[in-house]
Amino acid sequence: MKQKVTLTGNEAVALAMKQLNPDVVAAYPITPATEIVQIFSTYVNDGLVDTEFVTVESEHSAMSATVAAASAGARAMTATSANGLALMWEIVYIAASNRLPIVMPLVNRALSGPINIHCDHSDAMGVRDSGWIQLWSENSQEAYDNTIQALRIAEHPKIQLPVMVCMDGFIISHAMENLEILPDQVVRDFIGSYTPQKTLFDLENPVTAGPLALTDSYFEFKRSQAEAMLQAKPHILEVAQDFAGVTGHEYGLFESYKLDDAEVGIVVLGSTAGTAKVVVDKLRAQGVKAGLLKPRVYRPFPAQELVQALGHLEALAVMDRADSFNAFAGPVFTDVAAAMYGNDVQTKIINYIYGLGGRDVGLEDIEKVYKHLTRIADTGEVDERLNYLGVRE
Repeated sequence: MKQKVTLTGNEAVALAMKQLNPDVVAAYPITPATEIVQIFSTYVNDGLVDTEFVTVESEHSAMSATVAAASAGARAMTATSANGLALMWEIVYIAASNRLPIVMPLVNRALSGPINIHCDHSDAMGVRDSGWIQLWSENSQEAYDNTIQALRIAEHPKIQLPVMVCMDGFIISHAMENLEILPDQVVRDFIGSYTPQKTLFDLENPVTAGPLALTDSYFEFKRSQAEAMLQAKPHILEVAQDFAGVTGHEYGLFESYKLDDAEVGIVVLGSTAGTAKVVVDKLRAQGVKAGLLKPRVYRPFPAQELVQALGHLEALAVMDRADSFNAFAGPVFTDVAAAMYGNDVQTKIINYIYGLGGRDVGLEDIEKVYKHLTRIADTGEVDERLNYLGVRE
Protein backbone atom coordinates (compact mmCIF):
# COMPACT_ATOMS: atom_id res chain seq x y z
CA MET A 1 0.00 0.00 0.00
CA LYS A 2 2.78 2.42 0.91
CA GLN A 3 5.22 3.63 -1.71
CA LYS A 4 8.86 4.47 -1.06
CA VAL A 5 10.00 7.73 -2.66
CA THR A 6 12.72 10.34 -2.34
CA LEU A 7 11.48 13.87 -1.77
CA THR A 8 12.48 17.12 -0.13
CA GLY A 9 10.50 18.22 2.88
CA ASN A 10 8.73 20.87 0.82
CA GLU A 11 7.81 18.32 -1.83
CA ALA A 12 6.55 15.92 0.82
CA VAL A 13 4.32 18.55 2.44
CA ALA A 14 3.00 19.75 -0.93
CA LEU A 15 2.16 16.14 -1.78
CA ALA A 16 0.34 15.74 1.54
CA MET A 17 -1.66 18.87 0.74
CA LYS A 18 -2.53 17.44 -2.67
CA GLN A 19 -3.81 14.28 -1.02
CA LEU A 20 -5.80 16.29 1.53
CA ASN A 21 -7.39 18.18 -1.39
CA PRO A 22 -8.41 21.33 0.54
CA ASP A 23 -11.16 23.54 -0.79
CA VAL A 24 -9.09 26.74 -0.58
CA VAL A 25 -5.38 27.53 -0.40
CA ALA A 26 -4.38 31.18 -0.11
CA ALA A 27 -0.67 31.93 -0.21
CA TYR A 28 2.11 34.41 -0.69
CA PRO A 29 5.65 33.12 -1.30
CA ILE A 30 8.49 33.40 1.22
CA THR A 31 11.77 31.50 1.47
CA PRO A 32 12.14 28.67 2.45
CA ALA A 33 8.41 27.81 2.29
CA THR A 34 7.86 29.06 -1.27
CA GLU A 35 8.18 25.64 -2.89
CA ILE A 36 5.26 24.20 -0.92
CA VAL A 37 2.66 26.50 -2.43
CA GLN A 38 4.51 26.69 -5.76
CA ILE A 39 4.41 22.91 -6.17
CA PHE A 40 0.83 22.80 -4.93
CA SER A 41 -0.15 25.42 -7.51
CA THR A 42 0.98 23.02 -10.25
CA TYR A 43 -1.42 20.41 -8.87
CA VAL A 44 -4.17 23.00 -9.12
CA ASN A 45 -3.13 23.98 -12.66
CA ASP A 46 -3.05 20.33 -13.75
CA GLY A 47 -6.51 19.65 -12.35
CA LEU A 48 -5.26 17.12 -9.79
CA VAL A 49 -7.10 18.79 -6.92
CA ASP A 50 -10.41 20.62 -6.54
CA THR A 51 -8.78 23.54 -4.73
CA GLU A 52 -9.46 27.21 -5.30
CA PHE A 53 -5.93 28.68 -5.23
CA VAL A 54 -5.94 32.34 -4.16
CA THR A 55 -2.83 34.40 -4.91
CA VAL A 56 -2.70 37.37 -2.59
CA GLU A 57 -0.52 40.44 -2.12
CA SER A 58 0.91 39.62 1.33
CA GLU A 59 1.00 37.02 4.07
CA HIS A 60 -1.44 39.11 6.10
CA SER A 61 -3.88 38.72 3.19
CA ALA A 62 -3.06 35.01 2.87
CA MET A 63 -4.16 34.31 6.43
CA SER A 64 -7.12 36.70 6.06
CA ALA A 65 -8.36 34.82 3.00
CA THR A 66 -7.80 31.49 4.74
CA VAL A 67 -9.81 32.68 7.76
CA ALA A 68 -12.61 33.85 5.46
CA ALA A 69 -12.70 30.53 3.63
CA ALA A 70 -12.71 28.51 6.85
CA SER A 71 -15.46 30.72 8.27
CA ALA A 72 -17.55 29.91 5.21
CA GLY A 73 -17.14 26.18 5.90
CA ALA A 74 -14.27 25.36 3.56
CA ARG A 75 -11.24 23.24 4.29
CA ALA A 76 -8.56 25.92 4.09
CA MET A 77 -4.77 25.89 4.22
CA THR A 78 -1.76 28.14 3.73
CA ALA A 79 2.00 27.95 4.36
CA THR A 80 4.66 30.41 5.42
CA SER A 81 7.95 31.13 7.19
CA ALA A 82 9.46 33.67 9.59
CA ASN A 83 8.79 37.24 8.43
CA GLY A 84 5.72 36.04 6.55
CA LEU A 85 4.33 34.61 9.77
CA ALA A 86 5.14 37.89 11.50
CA LEU A 87 3.13 39.80 8.89
CA MET A 88 0.22 37.41 9.53
CA TRP A 89 0.47 38.03 13.28
CA GLU A 90 -2.90 39.74 13.83
CA ILE A 91 -4.84 37.19 11.78
CA VAL A 92 -3.00 34.19 13.28
CA TYR A 93 -4.57 35.09 16.61
CA ILE A 94 -7.97 35.64 14.99
CA ALA A 95 -7.87 32.19 13.36
CA ALA A 96 -7.40 30.54 16.73
CA SER A 97 -9.84 32.81 18.54
CA ASN A 98 -12.54 32.01 15.99
CA ARG A 99 -11.87 28.26 16.46
CA LEU A 100 -11.17 27.66 12.77
CA PRO A 101 -9.63 24.28 11.80
CA ILE A 102 -6.96 25.71 9.49
CA VAL A 103 -3.74 23.81 8.76
CA MET A 104 -0.53 25.73 8.05
CA PRO A 105 2.88 24.20 7.35
CA LEU A 106 5.47 26.49 8.93
CA VAL A 107 8.99 26.17 7.55
CA ASN A 108 11.05 27.47 10.44
CA ARG A 109 13.33 30.37 9.67
CA ALA A 110 15.06 33.13 11.62
CA LEU A 111 13.20 36.38 12.07
CA SER A 112 14.81 39.68 11.11
CA GLY A 113 16.95 41.52 11.85
CA PRO A 114 19.52 41.25 10.46
CA ILE A 115 17.78 39.59 7.53
CA ASN A 116 18.47 35.86 7.54
CA ILE A 117 16.75 33.16 5.50
CA HIS A 118 18.08 30.13 7.39
CA CYS A 119 16.71 27.95 10.15
CA ASP A 120 15.92 28.75 13.68
CA HIS A 121 12.72 28.52 15.69
CA SER A 122 12.09 32.17 16.51
CA ASP A 123 9.03 32.28 14.23
CA ALA A 124 7.16 29.40 15.85
CA MET A 125 8.23 30.41 19.33
CA GLY A 126 6.88 33.90 18.71
CA VAL A 127 3.37 32.50 18.21
CA ARG A 128 3.52 29.66 20.69
CA ASP A 129 0.84 31.37 22.80
CA SER A 130 -1.42 32.37 19.91
CA GLY A 131 -3.79 29.44 20.43
CA TRP A 132 -2.55 27.22 17.58
CA ILE A 133 -1.67 23.59 18.08
CA GLN A 134 1.98 23.03 17.14
CA LEU A 135 3.32 19.77 15.69
CA TRP A 136 7.09 19.45 15.16
CA SER A 137 8.91 17.28 12.62
CA GLU A 138 12.38 15.76 12.72
CA ASN A 139 12.52 14.86 9.01
CA SER A 140 10.51 14.76 5.79
CA GLN A 141 8.63 11.63 6.80
CA GLU A 142 7.37 13.28 9.96
CA ALA A 143 6.50 16.48 8.09
CA TYR A 144 4.40 14.46 5.64
CA ASP A 145 2.74 12.39 8.36
CA ASN A 146 2.11 15.39 10.60
CA THR A 147 0.47 17.36 7.79
CA ILE A 148 -2.01 14.57 7.14
CA GLN A 149 -2.79 14.11 10.83
CA ALA A 150 -3.05 17.87 11.34
CA LEU A 151 -6.27 18.12 9.37
CA ARG A 152 -7.94 15.34 11.39
CA ILE A 153 -6.74 17.01 14.60
CA ALA A 154 -7.92 20.48 13.62
CA GLU A 155 -11.36 19.26 12.54
CA HIS A 156 -11.96 17.01 15.55
CA PRO A 157 -15.32 18.09 17.05
CA LYS A 158 -13.77 18.45 20.52
CA ILE A 159 -10.81 20.53 19.27
CA GLN A 160 -11.70 22.91 16.41
CA LEU A 161 -8.37 24.73 16.57
CA PRO A 162 -5.86 25.60 13.85
CA VAL A 163 -2.68 23.54 13.58
CA MET A 164 0.78 24.55 12.37
CA VAL A 165 3.17 21.83 11.20
CA CYS A 166 6.73 22.93 11.90
CA MET A 167 9.82 21.76 10.03
CA ASP A 168 13.33 23.20 9.91
CA GLY A 169 14.04 25.49 6.98
CA PHE A 170 16.50 24.13 4.40
CA ILE A 171 17.63 21.33 6.75
CA ILE A 172 14.33 19.54 6.11
CA SER A 173 12.54 21.71 3.56
CA HIS A 174 15.23 21.43 0.87
CA ALA A 175 17.00 18.18 1.79
CA MET A 176 16.24 15.00 -0.17
CA GLU A 177 15.20 12.07 2.02
CA ASN A 178 13.66 8.65 1.61
CA LEU A 179 10.13 8.33 2.93
CA GLU A 180 6.96 6.31 2.59
CA ILE A 181 3.85 7.89 1.14
CA LEU A 182 0.27 6.69 1.01
CA PRO A 183 -2.07 6.40 -1.97
CA ASP A 184 -4.32 9.42 -2.42
CA GLN A 185 -7.49 7.50 -1.63
CA VAL A 186 -6.08 6.11 1.61
CA VAL A 187 -5.34 9.64 2.79
CA ARG A 188 -8.79 10.86 1.82
CA ASP A 189 -10.42 7.92 3.59
CA PHE A 190 -8.33 8.68 6.67
CA ILE A 191 -9.37 12.33 6.88
CA GLY A 192 -12.96 11.65 5.86
CA SER A 193 -15.50 14.23 4.80
CA TYR A 194 -15.78 17.57 6.55
CA THR A 195 -18.99 18.97 7.98
CA PRO A 196 -18.24 22.31 9.65
CA GLN A 197 -19.86 22.91 13.04
CA LYS A 198 -20.72 26.44 11.99
CA THR A 199 -20.62 28.33 8.73
CA LEU A 200 -21.55 31.76 7.44
CA PHE A 201 -23.67 30.08 4.77
CA ASP A 202 -25.95 28.23 7.20
CA LEU A 203 -28.95 30.54 6.97
CA GLU A 204 -30.99 28.45 9.39
CA ASN A 205 -28.37 28.85 12.12
CA PRO A 206 -26.82 32.29 11.68
CA VAL A 207 -23.50 33.09 13.36
CA THR A 208 -21.43 36.21 13.84
CA ALA A 209 -17.80 36.02 12.75
CA GLY A 210 -15.21 38.34 14.26
CA PRO A 211 -17.49 40.10 16.74
CA LEU A 212 -16.59 42.90 19.10
CA ALA A 213 -16.35 41.44 22.60
CA LEU A 214 -15.84 43.87 25.44
CA THR A 215 -15.43 43.39 29.18
CA ASP A 216 -18.71 41.50 29.63
CA SER A 217 -17.83 38.62 27.25
CA TYR A 218 -14.18 38.58 26.10
CA PHE A 219 -12.92 36.56 29.07
CA GLU A 220 -15.45 33.78 28.39
CA PHE A 221 -14.32 33.52 24.77
CA LYS A 222 -10.72 33.07 25.92
CA ARG A 223 -11.66 30.54 28.59
CA SER A 224 -13.50 28.45 26.01
CA GLN A 225 -10.49 28.60 23.71
CA ALA A 226 -8.18 27.55 26.56
CA GLU A 227 -10.43 24.61 27.39
CA ALA A 228 -10.21 23.34 23.82
CA MET A 229 -6.41 23.31 24.12
CA LEU A 230 -6.60 21.63 27.54
CA GLN A 231 -8.77 18.86 26.09
CA ALA A 232 -6.77 18.42 22.87
CA LYS A 233 -4.10 15.96 24.03
CA PRO A 234 -6.19 12.76 24.16
CA HIS A 235 -7.75 13.53 20.79
CA ILE A 236 -4.32 14.17 19.21
CA LEU A 237 -3.28 10.73 20.50
CA GLU A 238 -6.52 9.23 19.16
CA VAL A 239 -5.72 10.55 15.67
CA ALA A 240 -2.15 9.25 15.99
CA GLN A 241 -3.42 5.79 16.92
CA ASP A 242 -5.69 5.71 13.88
CA PHE A 243 -2.80 6.87 11.71
CA ALA A 244 -0.56 4.10 13.07
CA GLY A 245 -3.23 1.59 12.11
CA VAL A 246 -3.04 2.80 8.51
CA THR A 247 0.71 3.36 8.17
CA GLY A 248 2.52 1.60 11.00
CA HIS A 249 4.11 4.96 11.89
CA GLU A 250 3.60 5.54 15.60
CA TYR A 251 3.39 9.03 17.07
CA GLY A 252 2.83 10.35 20.54
CA LEU A 253 3.16 13.68 22.29
CA PHE A 254 6.93 13.19 22.14
CA GLU A 255 9.54 10.58 21.31
CA SER A 256 11.77 9.13 24.01
CA TYR A 257 15.12 7.79 22.84
CA LYS A 258 17.04 5.54 25.27
CA LEU A 259 15.61 7.60 28.10
CA ASP A 260 14.17 4.97 30.46
CA ASP A 261 17.44 4.18 32.25
CA ALA A 262 19.27 7.39 31.35
CA GLU A 263 21.08 9.51 33.93
CA VAL A 264 21.60 12.53 31.68
CA GLY A 265 19.44 13.72 28.80
CA ILE A 266 18.48 16.54 26.50
CA VAL A 267 15.20 17.92 25.18
CA VAL A 268 15.42 19.18 21.59
CA LEU A 269 12.94 20.02 18.83
CA GLY A 270 13.16 19.31 15.12
CA SER A 271 16.00 18.06 12.96
CA THR A 272 18.70 18.41 15.64
CA ALA A 273 17.12 15.43 17.38
CA GLY A 274 18.46 13.22 14.58
CA THR A 275 21.99 14.48 15.20
CA ALA A 276 21.58 14.01 18.94
CA LYS A 277 20.48 10.39 18.54
CA VAL A 278 23.82 9.58 16.88
CA VAL A 279 25.62 11.13 19.86
CA VAL A 280 23.46 9.17 22.31
CA ASP A 281 24.39 5.93 20.55
CA LYS A 282 28.08 6.83 20.70
CA LEU A 283 27.96 7.72 24.38
CA ARG A 284 26.00 4.58 25.21
CA ALA A 285 28.77 2.53 23.59
CA GLN A 286 31.18 4.29 25.94
CA GLY A 287 29.09 3.44 28.99
CA VAL A 288 27.46 6.84 29.44
CA LYS A 289 23.75 6.54 30.25
CA ALA A 290 22.57 9.27 27.88
CA GLY A 291 19.06 9.78 26.57
CA LEU A 292 16.95 12.13 24.49
CA LEU A 293 13.41 13.49 24.44
CA LYS A 294 12.08 15.02 21.22
CA PRO A 295 8.80 16.91 21.61
CA ARG A 296 6.34 16.39 18.78
CA VAL A 297 3.41 18.28 20.28
CA TYR A 298 4.58 21.57 21.73
CA ARG A 299 1.14 23.13 22.02
CA PRO A 300 -0.73 21.86 23.92
CA PHE A 301 2.33 21.53 26.15
CA PRO A 302 2.50 17.99 27.61
CA ALA A 303 3.75 19.11 31.01
CA GLN A 304 2.79 16.15 33.19
CA GLU A 305 3.88 13.61 30.59
CA LEU A 306 7.28 15.30 30.27
CA VAL A 307 7.79 15.24 34.02
CA GLN A 308 7.09 11.52 34.09
CA ALA A 309 9.58 10.93 31.26
CA LEU A 310 12.34 13.23 32.55
CA GLY A 311 11.96 13.35 36.32
CA HIS A 312 14.38 10.49 37.03
CA LEU A 313 17.34 12.18 35.28
CA GLU A 314 20.21 13.54 37.32
CA ALA A 315 20.90 16.32 34.82
CA LEU A 316 18.93 17.66 31.86
CA ALA A 317 19.74 20.16 29.11
CA VAL A 318 16.88 21.85 27.27
CA MET A 319 18.04 23.09 23.87
CA ASP A 320 16.42 26.16 22.31
CA ARG A 321 16.87 27.23 18.70
CA ALA A 322 15.44 30.61 19.68
CA ASP A 323 16.25 33.14 22.37
CA SER A 324 13.60 34.87 24.45
CA PHE A 325 15.92 37.83 25.17
CA ASN A 326 14.61 37.87 28.72
CA ALA A 327 18.04 37.58 30.39
CA PHE A 328 16.94 34.23 31.80
CA ALA A 329 16.46 31.41 29.29
CA GLY A 330 14.94 30.27 26.01
CA PRO A 331 11.24 29.47 25.53
CA VAL A 332 11.35 25.66 25.60
CA PHE A 333 13.51 25.72 28.73
CA THR A 334 11.03 28.03 30.44
CA ASP A 335 8.16 25.62 29.78
CA VAL A 336 10.08 22.48 30.75
CA ALA A 337 11.59 24.01 33.87
CA ALA A 338 8.20 25.30 35.02
CA ALA A 339 6.68 21.84 34.59
CA MET A 340 9.52 20.18 36.49
CA TYR A 341 9.53 22.76 39.29
CA GLY A 342 5.82 22.50 39.80
CA ASN A 343 6.18 18.76 40.41
CA ASP A 344 9.06 19.08 42.88
CA VAL A 345 11.54 17.21 40.66
CA GLN A 346 15.17 17.28 41.78
CA THR A 347 16.70 17.03 38.28
CA LYS A 348 19.35 19.69 37.62
CA ILE A 349 18.29 21.63 34.51
CA ILE A 350 20.32 23.84 32.20
CA ASN A 351 19.55 25.67 28.97
CA TYR A 352 21.49 25.82 25.70
CA ILE A 353 20.68 28.35 22.99
CA TYR A 354 21.99 26.99 19.69
CA GLY A 355 21.81 27.18 15.92
CA LEU A 356 20.45 30.71 15.54
CA GLY A 357 20.26 31.92 11.94
CA GLY A 358 21.09 28.46 10.63
CA ARG A 359 24.39 28.05 12.50
CA ASP A 360 25.41 24.44 11.99
CA VAL A 361 25.18 22.05 14.94
CA GLY A 362 27.46 19.05 14.69
CA LEU A 363 28.09 15.89 16.66
CA GLU A 364 30.90 17.55 18.60
CA ASP A 365 28.56 20.33 19.72
CA ILE A 366 26.02 17.87 21.10
CA GLU A 367 28.81 15.91 22.80
CA LYS A 368 29.84 19.10 24.64
CA VAL A 369 26.33 19.38 26.03
CA TYR A 370 26.40 15.81 27.34
CA LYS A 371 29.86 16.32 28.86
CA HIS A 372 28.51 19.36 30.66
CA LEU A 373 25.60 17.29 31.96
CA THR A 374 27.94 14.56 33.14
CA ARG A 375 29.91 17.09 35.20
CA ILE A 376 26.70 18.35 36.76
CA ALA A 377 25.57 14.80 37.55
CA ASP A 378 28.95 14.04 39.15
CA THR A 379 29.14 17.21 41.26
CA GLY A 380 25.48 17.94 41.85
CA GLU A 381 26.18 21.59 41.08
CA VAL A 382 24.94 23.75 38.18
CA ASP A 383 27.68 26.17 37.13
CA GLU A 384 25.87 28.03 34.31
CA ARG A 385 22.13 27.72 33.76
CA LEU A 386 22.07 29.67 30.47
CA ASN A 387 24.62 28.60 27.86
CA TYR A 388 25.23 29.43 24.19
CA LEU A 389 26.43 26.60 21.95
CA GLY A 390 28.62 27.24 18.93
CA VAL A 391 28.68 31.04 19.13
CA ARG A 392 31.84 33.13 18.76
CA GLU A 393 31.95 34.93 22.10
